[in-house]
Amino acid sequence: MNLKDLHQFSLSLEHTDRMPALFIGHGSPMNGIEKNIFSDSWKILGDKIQKPSAILCISAHWLTRGTFVTAMAQPRTIHDFGGFPDELYQVQYPAPGNAELAKEISEMVKYTNAGLDHEWGLDHGTWSVVRKMYPDAQITVLQLSIDYFQPSDFHYRLAKDLAALRKRGVLIVGSGNMVHNLRMAAFDQINNHGYAYDWAKEMNALFKEKIMQNDHQPLIKYESLNSAATLAIPTPDHYWPLLYILGLQQPEDETSIFNDALLAGSLSMTSVIFS
Repeated sequence: MNLKDLHQFSLSLEHTDRMPALFIGHGSPMNGIEKNIFSDSWKILGDKIQKPSAILCISAHWLTRGTFVTAMAQPRTIHDFGGFPDELYQVQYPAPGNAELAKEISEMVKYTNAGLDHEWGLDHGTWSVVRKMYPDAQITVLQLSIDYFQPSDFHYRLAKDLAALRKRGVLIVGSGNMVHNLRMAAFDQINNHGYAYDWAKEMNALFKEKIMQNDHQPLIKYESLNSAATLAIPTPDHYWPLLYILGLQQPEDETSIFNDALLAGSLSMTSVIFS
């Protein structure tokens, strides 16, 4: 789905009885300040989705032992990266938190114990995307951590406890990348959209096929898909946010793919919306 198609599709999101659920391929932190096809798509979604009562983001960059929800009144903007221009480190996204909503979410989660966190804030997996969608920073933003010591099925099942939030006006965003192998990235080709290793193309296509078929089990057990899976997902941190969004899918949801681009050989910006 290109920007024109996304604009037309997003018109149908203005008035719905439940919020969409989004998986966003967030890519480089620079997307948080640059204007490009990816950040433009995030702006379109922010303009057209009915205004959420709050946003809950599952970012690839908050990995914990145990599950936690940010519960501070004013989450800090975290610059969790290195080697970028000074402009990026000056970004502040002062969206409010909501301790009461955080407590409600922690109590909704029955699959595990979800604690309340007062230390973390909003990392770039969250603010780089959300500030393009809602630049005025007036909407409550919470993060849900990823328990790195649990298997893939845990994250998928946990997400199902959060499904009722969609009917309460909460926009749930998983932020990561389906294909994410920085060690093999050809950064000299970062602006050459479509440049990708054969295994990255293969896995991105397979992920899309399974998503469009609502075939979740192979995506949960991605290691068994084929030999290319371990190259596409050498560590699961950027992949697991997708499983949360898959867990939120409802039978009546329409599924759409957007920002379907491969970068630097080994990175996928491919994104999904359930609506």
